[in-house]
Amino acid sequence: MNPAECRDYLGRLQHFGIKLGLKNIRILLRALGDPQRAFPAVHVAGTNGKGSVSAMLDRILRGHGFRTGLYTSPHLVSVTERLRVDGEEIPADRFCALLDRARATIDDLMSSGRLVYHPTFFEVLTALAFLHFAERKVDIAVLEVGMGGRFDATNVVRPLVSVITTIARDHQKHLGSTLREIAFEKAGIVKPGVPIVCGVSKGEALREIRRRARERGAPLIQVFGGGRTLEARRTGRGFRFKYASGEDEYLFAPGLAGRYQGENAAVAIAAAEVLSRTWKPLAKSGIIRGIQEARWQGRLETVSRKPLVILDGAHNEEGAASLAAHIRDVVRKPVILVFGVMKDKDIRVMARRLFPQARTVILTQVPNTRSAPPSAILEAAPEFRDRVLTEPDTAKAVRLALHESAGRVPVIIAGSLFLVGEVKKLRLFS
Repeated sequence: MNPAECRDYLGRLQHFGIKLGLKNIRILLRALGDPQRAFPAVHVAGTNGKGSVSAMLDRILRGHGFRTGLYTSPHLVSVTERLRVDGEEIPADRFCALLDRARATIDDLMSSGRLVYHPTFFEVLTALAFLHFAERKVDIAVLEVGMGGRFDATNVVRPLVSVITTIARDHQKHLGSTLREIAFEKAGIVKPGVPIVCGVSKGEALREIRRRARERGAPLIQVFGGGRTLEARRTGRGFRFKYASGEDEYLFAPGLAGRYQGENAAVAIAAAEVLSRTWKPLAKSGIIRGIQEARWQGRLETVSRKPLVILDGAHNEEGAASLAAHIRDVVRKPVILVFGVMKDKDIRVMARRLFPQARTVILTQVPNTRSAPPSAILEAAPEFRDRVLTEPDTAKAVRLALHESAGRVPVIIAGSLFLVGEVKKLRLFS
């Protein structure tokens, strides 16, 4: 397939929507030679933080000289961002070649009736990631769950260690309305005898993860329990942390901004310690260096200094609360907020978290069928009407924010990774 044919085929795959289950992906992978069995893996689930933790683990492992595969979602600008080897995106021509191979296999499986339904967009990309990593002979892969865990297409691997970062309400249509139900789905990645690193610290979600770990005979490492502690100290440039793991103490300043990145780093450290005990030795200094060198786009990403412009996904209630805390603790002044969100999110709660931190809120929309129009956002948060402007066009909304800033007032662009991706495509801050 040429690039245009690749884009067209990927577009058609989007029409198959979300179908949770493992039968189809297993049939497809078997026909492709089960590439997921060619390398060991770390499997990372969670509501928030799983992308950052995955990026940190990838950087830690690369820093120790291992060839790594990294599979993440969603992408911001190009689908090739999701598949990386040694930090480099898969080349477009290789991506198209693998997609052509997968399409031929899918066509054969469909025509013979061996597939229950046509593989989804995410299932196909997961198969491509496994093929790419197997053919590039990675030493280890870090795999981020797309959604949930139990029926996620990535859940066909038996990893060296499983990780659950946080549990919060998100994707409730598919995962359930309570934290216990959501934890049950995410704890579906727990495998018999495989250590599970858990960043959840309390409540019904932790109880559900503990129950699942006991049932599966999986050793449970509680990142913030059993004598493990995390201390934070604010500096002029952000935060410094000390994590006492029970085995050692780690002093670090994450390369990723935000107080919550200290918690993500602690999760990555705990997972790295498991790998060091059960797979290959990892040096404490190398673990710290990886935490400090990790970068991840769209998470409190500063793209301009004058004025200060920060891009942040903040795509659910927990993410909005973390961003609001960053504005209070680090930015420390009212901002101009460009806000766009998907209509299946709790818009009212997100607005109540974020809008009080802004002197002006510019509501916008991205070209996605799930995107909430500005009118719907305003309807969910009428008490903020006096500080709201609406501009459905993303490019115009960002330019309006920069005009309102006059080079002095910080600008925050947040509410969805899809919005962050649209802004990146504009190349206004390159």
